[in-house]
Amino acid sequence: MTKPFSPLLPMAYSDEVAAAKARNAPIVALESTIITHGMPFPGNLDMARSVEAIIREEGAVPATIAVIDGVLHIGLEDAELVALAQTQDAMKLSRADLAFALAERRTGATTVAATMIAAARAGIRVFATGGIGGVHRKAEESFDISADLDELARTGVIVVSAGAKAILDIPKTLEVLETRGVPVVTYDSEVFPAFWSRDSGLKSALMLNSPAAIANFQRMRDQLGVDGGMLIANPVPEENEIPRDEMEIYIARALDNAARDEISGKAVTPYLLDSIFRLTDGRSLATNIALVENNARLAAEIAVALI
Repeated sequence: MTKPFSPLLPMAYSDEVAAAKARNAPIVALESTIITHGMPFPGNLDMARSVEAIIREEGAVPATIAVIDGVLHIGLEDAELVALAQTQDAMKLSRADLAFALAERRTGATTVAATMIAAARAGIRVFATGGIGGVHRKAEESFDISADLDELARTGVIVVSAGAKAILDIPKTLEVLETRGVPVVTYDSEVFPAFWSRDSGLKSALMLNSPAAIANFQRMRDQLGVDGGMLIANPVPEENEIPRDEMEIYIARALDNAARDEISGKAVTPYLLDSIFRLTDGRSLATNIALVENNARLAAEIAVALI
C-alpha cells in the first residue's frame, strides 16, 4: 500500500521507497513515459520490471514516478505498474502540465523534466532514463526545444542517459546545455553518445570512468553551492548499438514522414520513434531497452556511491 506524503501535495511513496527513505538507502528515480508512450503492452511492462530488478541487483531501490488519478506516486506497487502499462490515455507530463494533472485528478506519465521535479521533491538525487529531450532539428523554424534542458539547469538531480535522443540536433542541444551551465559528463568515453549509437561524432567536454568519481564531482558541486542538475551520458553497450551512419538514414526518412503528416508538439518524438521502429524492423526498440537497462545499472551504482 502507498502512504500519503502530505495533506497539501497529493503525493505517495510505495512501501519499498518509503522503507528505503526511512533507512537512508540509495534510490534511483525512473520516468514513466517510456512505459505509456514508448512501447506497447506487455513489452513495456517486461522492460519496466527488468529495469527495476537491475537497480535492486546493484544495491539501490527503484522509484518509478507517475501521476495516477491525481496522486503523484514516487515508486509503484506491482499492481500499479501493471495498470499503468495498460493505460491507453495517460497524459504526457512535463513541467508545464504536471501540476495540472494533479489538480484535475488525471493520470499521466512523467517525462524527464517532470520526473526531475518529482524526484527532487522526494529527495531523490539520481534518475535513470533512456535519452533526454533537446533542440529539435530545424528548431530555428519550429522553435521546438524540450523543457528537459531548462530543467537540467534548475533542478539538482543527476540524470543518467545514453545522451540526447538521436532524432534531435545534438550539437545545438549540447550548446544550450553549456550555455545553461549544465555539466555534461560522458561515462568512460571520449566521445558523446547518440542514443542508439555510441559515437555522435562530437568530443566529450568532460569524462569520468567510475561511479565514485561522478559522486565525488557532485559532492564538490554541493560544496560550492552550484545549483542545477548534471547529465551523465552513458554509451549503449557496443554489442547493442546501431551505427550512427546507418541510424541517420532511418532518422532522415522518419523526419520526412513527420513533415508529410504535419506532426508537431509533443506528438513529434513518439511519432519519430515509432517510424524508426518500423524502418529498423524492431532493432531500434531492442537497442532502446538495452541502453535503458545499461543506464539503470550505472545510475544505481552512482546512487550507492553518493551514500
